[in-house]
Amino acid sequence: MSDTILCPKCNSEFTYPQDNLMVCSQCFYEWDPSDVSADSDDKVFDSNGNELQDGDSVVVVKDLPVKGAPKPVKAGTKVKNIRLRPGSDHNIDCKIDGFGSMALKSEFVKKG
Repeated sequence: MSDTILCPKCNSEFTYPQDNLMVCSQCFYEWDPSDVSADSDDKVFDSNGNELQDGDSVVVVKDLPVKGAPKPVKAGTKVKNIRLRPGSDHNIDCKIDGFGSMALKSEFVKKG
């Protein structure tokens, strides 16, 4: 079993202790491991580290190929009214014009 402590902000495994705090080397978030609540696993963050909520609008940050579709979802595509699925690999459910319902990874979108 691994004793790695994941960052509560970006879920990165690249964290290290500093004094009595933990520090994430990816987003530079600092936290006290004893203060982290159990509900931090339910949070979803975008590619910039902003927390996402149900109903938010996001923008795709890179071209995403779609299986069975002749063209990818282009970077800059705006997606409205997202639904979050914390704990899932593809943790955003949404509808994209021209593609229909699909699931996206939060690391490929930014709040917008």
